[in-house]
Amino acid sequence: MTLKTWEFISIVLSALVVGMFCGPWVALTRSMNTFGPEVFLAIGHRLVKNVAPVMTILMPVSLLSILPVLFISYSVQPRTFYLYSTGFALFVIALIVTLLVEAPISRQVKVWTSATQPGNWQQLRDRWGAFHVVRVVLSIAGLGLLVAGAIF
Repeated sequence: MTLKTWEFISIVLSALVVGMFCGPWVALTRSMNTFGPEVFLAIGHRLVKNVAPVMTILMPVSLLSILPVLFISYSVQPRTFYLYSTGFALFVIALIVTLLVEAPISRQVKVWTSATQPGNWQQLRDRWGAFHVVRVVLSIAGLGLLVAGAIF
């Protein structure tokens, strides 16, 4: 496949990742601190159930789709290579944030019930929310760099 084909594939897949990060942030996570414990649990359970299976596949496939662009552009189009490399790095950092902070909290929330919800649930919710903003910013910046690499 050609460089342009891989750029297109990687941008579409990365845009889907950005959408999966931005959608919940716009729709819910900015307001999570206004919900009581029962509503938070219901939303948290549904988010984990709906988002985790998709992102478990989408995020790695998206990252893998960037690699051919890096290999093809390395010696032919250095500007594309450097922009894509930086975008790739930002998506990798977002993945690391997901694996080290977000996913462990989500796994906890997934098994909570009203009776087992810990006393520090609000602190965990706020930690998840803060790091989610980090993922949103990183992924938007990463996507911007991929698009810039394909255009310029």
